[in-house]
Amino acid sequence: MDCWAFCNATSYKIKPLQEALRTRWKTNLYRDVLHAEIAITGGVCHAFYFTYGALVVWGCKQEQALEFLAQAKEFAAQNTEEIETDEFTYVYGETSKIVDDEISLPNSEVLTKLAVSHGIAQSVKLGVFETALQKIFNNTKQIPEDLAHKGKISLSRREIRRKMGELFIERASINLHMDVLDTPEFFWEYPELEPYYKMMANYLDISTRVEVLNQRLDVVHGLFEMLGTELNHQHSSRLEWTIICLIVIEVVLALMRDVFRWI
Repeated sequence: MDCWAFCNATSYKIKPLQEALRTRWKTNLYRDVLHAEIAITGGVCHAFYFTYGALVVWGCKQEQALEFLAQAKEFAAQNTEEIETDEFTYVYGETSKIVDDEISLPNSEVLTKLAVSHGIAQSVKLGVFETALQKIFNNTKQIPEDLAHKGKISLSRREIRRKMGELFIERASINLHMDVLDTPEFFWEYPELEPYYKMMANYLDISTRVEVLNQRLDVVHGLFEMLGTELNHQHSSRLEWTIICLIVIEVVLALMRDVFRWI
């Protein structure tokens, strides 16, 4: 059986989404997660909509999972440019484990799937952050290279301001949503389910990826400060040249008036 994960939005409006889905399917609202139990040909699938814009679907084909994702799109606060996707298979066994993207669950309980889904959802959300930072690095890699080779940044003041705005927006967006990568509060109520989440989080290397993400955010912060320094330098340089020009004009006028008596 298949398990699909997507992240296509900054966040979902969970309450309106629940109102829309409950007319067709059985729904339950857990802490920051909406669960929908959906009857399909041959059985039942379970969809978990997370407030931070991620969806994890168990027990259906990709085409059906994408339909469930499309239904949530109108309840998204802000859609991402690209949809982050992940795929797993799962079986039921005596113990819980993950080998080669195959999840073995000890039972078919909804809460067990939800506990594992928390780790999967965090992973695709993290993937969105990683993609956003990679785009920043691709779009700005020329800046430190110019500084290293030419000793200055080959951008106008307007272009520097635009780059600073882009950096600030992306950095602020990621910082505002970094808390979704912490251990979910859901496990305060169900601590016995936390091992399933930790199993998934360890498999997907979430802690290490979060650490790398924070390091990259520090690099972005440094780049932001460097652009700010360059902008101040350009402003100071412009003021200096303006003052020099004014002095030259004053000297020329003084010569014309006092020495050559032209004015």
